[in-house]
Amino acid sequence: MKVMLLGATGLTGGQVLKGLLAREDVSSVVAPVRRALPLNHEKLHQQEVDFDRLDEHSDLFAVDAIVCCLGTTIKKAGSREQFRKVDYGYPMKAAELGRANGAQVFVLMSAIASSSSSTVFYNRVKGELEDGIKSLGYPCLSIYQPSLLLGERSEQRTAEALGIKAMPLINRALIGPLEKFRGIEAVTVARAMVNEVSALAQQAPAQSEVRVHEYPDIKALAAQDVAS
Repeated sequence: MKVMLLGATGLTGGQVLKGLLAREDVSSVVAPVRRALPLNHEKLHQQEVDFDRLDEHSDLFAVDAIVCCLGTTIKKAGSREQFRKVDYGYPMKAAELGRANGAQVFVLMSAIASSSSSTVFYNRVKGELEDGIKSLGYPCLSIYQPSLLLGERSEQRTAEALGIKAMPLINRALIGPLEKFRGIEAVTVARAMVNEVSALAQQAPAQSEVRVHEYPDIKALAAQDVAS
């Protein structure tokens, strides 16, 4: 199985990369990056690209599955327009190129409460991306909608840092229908993604399928023992 990973330098993407490289059923991992990763592995094929010109690298997208963990914040992006470019434009273009080159599976990192009709800009952009990729007709589209991602980030995000400190207490209070809003470790989300990609490679769905995973489902997927 040949897998493309977008966002390999991020909190979740970095964990997904480790997981994919460790799988015997993954023959190669293609990672388009802005700057080369400080990692050498016989199965890792890095390609430095200009994400504004992905069309020039169409051949890279001839893979079996794509895992997309691309994402930023409005603060880091600098404007709503730049945020939309990173969180909608790049993933959407990648999904189009993947489908055109025969990719069968697309695994997308989205966010809880994403909706194209949301009045919250962040959630609306995430929802618009989900709707856009759904329209491409992937045999299997798997959408992950975690709440706050827990883990050590390379950059400081003050609001998230405060939320992470309070999360153990908050998680205990979020029960029943509110459980989906619990914070979750990025490594758990990554493990679920890797497990699902491997399972789909072994047995693809009989017909086109869209799966949406929230906290309980992500935890269950991460706990599965999927043989290589």
